[in-house]
Amino acid sequence: MIWAAKRIGTSLLLVWLVITLVFLAIHFVPGDPAELLLSQGGAAPDPDQVAQLHEQLGLDRPLLEQYAGNLRGLVHGDLGQSMQDQAPVVDSIADRLPRTLELIAAAAVVALGVGIPLGTAAATRPGGWLDRIGTAVAALLLSLPVFVLGTLLVLVFAQTLHWLPAGGYISLTTNPVRHFQLLAMPALTIAAGLAAVVYRITRGAVADVRQRDYVRTARAKGVAPARIMRRHVLRNALIPVATVIGLQLGGLLGGTVLVEYVFNYPGLSGLLIDAVSARDYPMVEGIVLVISVLFVGLNLLLDLLYGVLDPRVRQA
Repeated sequence: MIWAAKRIGTSLLLVWLVITLVFLAIHFVPGDPAELLLSQGGAAPDPDQVAQLHEQLGLDRPLLEQYAGNLRGLVHGDLGQSMQDQAPVVDSIADRLPRTLELIAAAAVVALGVGIPLGTAAATRPGGWLDRIGTAVAALLLSLPVFVLGTLLVLVFAQTLHWLPAGGYISLTTNPVRHFQLLAMPALTIAAGLAAVVYRITRGAVADVRQRDYVRTARAKGVAPARIMRRHVLRNALIPVATVIGLQLGGLLGGTVLVEYVFNYPGLSGLLIDAVSARDYPMVEGIVLVISVLFVGLNLLLDLLYGVLDPRVRQA
């Protein structure tokens, strides 16, 4: 319990540091958001209107006062209002976040379902045909940019074969079949590179663990190969795999921009890009905060999972 409490405390400290750094970074970025909002038509804004908008948005207050107010709002679950349309930031994020999470979850299921079994099979027969083909395909997928792969999928499955729609989004409750059809290609685009990473890490980890002394001892005792693989090899090999998966999924929370753009998928990344372009401080802070909390939370879960997979970790 003490080990878990330390991990949770460290995670909360990281979240606070992220909030502070994002607040400072956004407020020190060159450019006045009030002037930007008022000059969208191209004409220079009126100074009186700029001053009035500063007061309305609270930008005329001292930086520390703005920071304190920001923290008070976060404690109460208030992320402020968008500078562009005055809509609550929480509502905008709540509308977009589930779509991005669903996209990442679908890609992760495909990547894990393909990468771990193939990586394990390749490691049990190093140098075999599966190992050679899998390594070559993984290298190809890792070198292929996601926007290129996404465009190829659209060209083949949407424009040539007409199996799937080229892009867009529709809610699950409105049309379940259409929903999953629109989800398929974006998820496969993300899953391709992630599966290649999972395959390579799994192959290396399983091959390394199979050479350990305790595995050789189990073989010498006549333990069934399936039991050795399940109890000794996979349990220890999954620790580095879980680490890589956690980092990859955390990066995908804010890194699906190109995929969402190619497939016209209205997720959280597109909302973040629009907010940065408009200097929408509350929206940017809210999105980055949510992404950071999810990233830290995911890594916290992985830390706790390490303690289950390897009890020695709890002694650190």
